[in-house]
Amino acid sequence: MIPARFAPVAFGFVLSCLMSFLVSGIATFRNAGLTDGFVAHWVGAWLPSWSIAFPVVLVVGPIARRIVNGFVRA
Repeated sequence: MIPARFAPVAFGFVLSCLMSFLVSGIATFRNAGLTDGFVAHWVGAWLPSWSIAFPVVLVVGPIARRIVNGFVRA
């Protein structure tokens, strides 16, 4: 288990991993179709996508949270 203070980073890690995995899979399928080597193409698209998505989620996540808090009643 990791200490609670790392929860935002762990959340960003998991969120960026899952979202970039799904989005790159859909984009790969739409562009290449379900062909031989689909999984290799998907992973090849996902890894660079995730390497960008993770730091972006860490930076944009708190901004998005503040925006949402601005129009959600407590």
